[in-house]
Amino acid sequence: MSWIYLLIAATFEVGWPFGLKMASLGQNKVLWIIFAVVAMTLSGVFLFIAQKNIPVGTAYAVWTGIGAACTFALGVIVFHDTLTLMRAFGVLLIISGVILLKIGH
Repeated sequence: MSWIYLLIAATFEVGWPFGLKMASLGQNKVLWIIFAVVAMTLSGVFLFIAQKNIPVGTAYAVWTGIGAACTFALGVIVFHDTLTLMRAFGVLLIISGVILLKIGH
């Protein structure tokens, strides 16, 4: 169950940079900042719960890795951030690291 909590935490981890990006675009700035703060809080709460049974280093690396990879994908899909072969390879390395951490647990 701890790994499910960690996945939930990572999902909320994507919410706060998304909310801040939306706030920076100007419309509904306060609502998007509130969204970001709530996502950040929930991410932290679920990470706290997950760390009860997952080592802190593993939990933190998986949490940030999933958050970073998903936020990168969101940026490319929603905000049309540049996708190059080198950037895609970098994200592939992050995902590979997350998988190895899970396997090695």
